Amino acid sequence: MKVNIDPILIDLGPIKVGWYGLMYVFGFFASYLLVRYQMKRKDFDISKPEVENLYFYLILGLIIGARLGYVLFYDLKMYLSDPLEIFAIWHGGMSFHGGLIGVLLVGVLFSWKNKKSFWRITDLIIVTVPPGLGFGRIGNFINGELYGRVTGVPWGMIFPKGGPLPRHPSQLYESALEGGVLFLILWLLKDKKLPTGGLLAIFLMLYGAFRFFVEFFREPDAHLGFIFGPFTMGQILTAFMLTGGGILFLYLKKREPQKKTRDR
Repeated sequence: MKVNIDPILIDLGPIKVGWYGLMYVFGFFASYLLVRYQMKRKDFDISKPEVENLYFYLILGLIIGARLGYVLFYDLKMYLSDPLEIFAIWHGGMSFHGGLIGVLLVGVLFSWKNKKSFWRITDLIIVTVPPGLGFGRIGNFINGELYGRVTGVPWGMIFPKGGPLPRHPSQLYESALEGGVLFLILWLLKDKKLPTGGLLAIFLMLYGAFRFFVEFFREPDAHLGFIFGPFTMGQILTAFMLTGGGILFLYLKKREPQKKTRDR
């Protein structure tokens, strides 16, 4: 099967709307609706105007963090030789891990400025993140980028930028796991008895595990290849993420009884 989808949805000369950019819009819109739904069912000590203000800064944090993350983690040498290219985000190059750092920093600053519980806000927002990840990977699939390794499986696909041989549609694997499965698990856990902030820790662990697994089917970045033995840069970053999630969960679990004691 050959994948040849036009990445441009609307072309009006100087004005172009691409599928990938539209997927970002879908992701944030879905997140916002799911957050508003949760706020109607449970008190999170945050108002609608505050949520809308937070989302504005989350979008900035995601875009800036994702771009800088790609620059630092994936191609620093090239960007140092041509610094202006850092601003050319239309040329591609966004890192999930950088975007995650960006939105977490925004969340910390927002919580501090507005005297809110960072962990409570995180529990509210993080459950709604996977659909956006799923949409983003579909955008990668439409763009014919971040494709998988050469394969002989019946569902292998030929990507225009990937040569004549069929490859794993690893973007769809990631969309299903990081978008669908992760969302289902977090949504089912959101009303369970967990330490405050525990959903963030679980997100970090599960995303890390899913991404680490799918990277075995995904073609490594051409300019990086394998970083450490059979492992890619994505796997190294997600290994830190998975480990950090586990440590965070243990910390929050230990902290919760102490917090309840102080609240009495």
